Amino acid sequence: MAKRDMINSVIGDGSSFKGTFIVKGSFQIDGKFEGELKIDGHLVIGPNGKVKTSTIITESITIAGTLIGNIDARREVILIETGRVLGNIEAPKIDVGEGAVIQGEMTITGGQKKDISKVVEESFTGIKSEEASFDTSNNSSSANLESNNIENNISSSDNNSFGSNSQNSSSIF
Repeated sequence: MAKRDMINSVIGDGSSFKGTFIVKGSFQIDGKFEGELKIDGHLVIGPNGKVKTSTIITESITIAGTLIGNIDARREVILIETGRVLGNIEAPKIDVGEGAVIQGEMTITGGQKKDISKVVEESFTGIKSEEASFDTSNNSSSANLESNNIENNISSSDNNSFGSNSQNSSSIF
């Protein structure tokens, strides 16, 4: 039996808990939970599970129910078709099933340990950020100009929300 299949703590359907839950191992919520969660293992929010928290810190999580709060997963987030999330998600891998609902920002790190924006900028410019920082001449390099343009365009697009009816949207492409 896989580690994620061995649930060692459960909040059952019809049960309610408020407070802080720190679990070493896997944890399943089929009832209602409000508070802080830190799970050193796999967290399952079942189809009837309802969770409200600031940030869940976990190895991995499967969501079939409702979550209001952020997720910081070290390995993966799985959101199946009945899952609902209102909050930001950060994980190396995110799997979203058809019909699932998410409102928030997702950061898929792909297992990278350094700042993801730097990884993308380095990929675009072909110059590692350490190399660009050694440029002390008064002449700006094209890589630095491209990097500044990317940052300016991203900053201006941050003011536009996805899915809004705003007539004042801009694109970086």
